[in-house]
Amino acid sequence: MGTRRKSRELTMQMLFQGDLGKQNPNEVRKLFWASVTDVDEETRGFAEDLYRLATSRQTEIDALIEGHAQNWRLERMPVVDRSLLRGAVGEMLGYPKTPAAVIINESLEIARRYAAPESIHFLNGVLDAIARDLLKARLG
Repeated sequence: MGTRRKSRELTMQMLFQGDLGKQNPNEVRKLFWASVTDVDEETRGFAEDLYRLATSRQTEIDALIEGHAQNWRLERMPVVDRSLLRGAVGEMLGYPKTPAAVIINESLEIARRYAAPESIHFLNGVLDAIARDLLKARLG
């Protein structure tokens, strides 16, 4: 597994932990990293950046997700799906030079490991729709 994918997976795990525990992001980070020891500095750094993006811009990210997840309220989505979406959308917003297709594909690979099989098409559809709208907004 590449460094970036591992970072994205760790980000999803932190978001998942925070969502379940309803803790503040700094507390989640502290608890999470206390239990993860086999991560190199580059992987951890990118995971930290993605986590900060996803938590600091959560209101904006959640609005984008709800606006593109037809007939699905965020609180009704499985926690894994919600965490994957938040991490990926945060990366799209914070790293606009990373191709959306790369972010989506990486998210789907992580989803294949952690999410229910029926979630893959849903996640792909929501992320693709958000990516298209973000691209339109950037191009003016």
